[in-house]
Amino acid sequence: MPGDALAGTAAAGARPNARTLLAIGSSLCLYEAGMALNDWADREVDAVERPHRPLPSGRIRPAAALTAACVLTGAGLALAARAGRPALAVAAPLAATVWAYDLTLKHTPAGPVAMGAARGLDLVLGAAATTGRIRQAVPSAALLGTHTLAVTTVSRQEARGGSPLAPVAALATTALLTRLVTHRLASLPESRRETAAQALPGPRSARPRPPEPGRQPTAHLTTALAAAYAATTARPYFHAALNPSPPLTQRAVGAGIRATIPLQATLTARSRGTATALLIAALAPLGARFGKKVSVT
Repeated sequence: MPGDALAGTAAAGARPNARTLLAIGSSLCLYEAGMALNDWADREVDAVERPHRPLPSGRIRPAAALTAACVLTGAGLALAARAGRPALAVAAPLAATVWAYDLTLKHTPAGPVAMGAARGLDLVLGAAATTGRIRQAVPSAALLGTHTLAVTTVSRQEARGGSPLAPVAALATTALLTRLVTHRLASLPESRRETAAQALPGPRSARPRPPEPGRQPTAHLTTALAAAYAATTARPYFHAALNPSPPLTQRAVGAGIRATIPLQATLTARSRGTATALLIAALAPLGARFGKKVSVT
């Protein structure tokens, strides 16, 4: 996903470059590989629950879907290798996680965790490709992975419905993530940041300097994007909690997937990537339009 790589780049304190584009290409290939492999692995279940999908309906042969998954995985790893060894070192476990989820972990308790890990690694891939460093991107990856874990947990009951606990937990997770992404030292007024920095122990030269005025994140933009993230999921999750029927649960899952874009934009904005955050946010209408033509679940 483009937003993952861009958010990872911003979290690493860098601007997008040619290697970032390679990370985006790698991410898209691995994402599409996962979708093809998922349909191949679920073809027998889909024949009963979703007979309109490409494989059960006969529009695509199972062998073609498996071949596409293999080719796209190879392409994703090749693009990551072009971006450098650090990127390949992240892309390889990302690809392994995707395959493990689709073939083995999906229907186990570890399934949502694996999906969250894959999304987090996808964000880290952007940082690794652009800068060769990943440590700064880990907190953002953890937040994005947590969101994905919550959505995946809800999706496990989208075909038959189930307990309201999953959408309630996802709603609480959204509230917590919204709080976390908008709460940081850099959002304080300049005078309070200077006071906080001066109060830290140690030599004055070793104390962290307040962010440069021209580079500090726009607090209003971060807050607005976080509000958009919360608003995208709040009502569908709430409705699914009240009535966890398949239609409402599927609607909640779709909203959770679409909310990934404003969350990516929020993470980017709080990392001082204002222009990139606006670019990611601009992808949201395209994602919504695409979701009407192709099932995002």
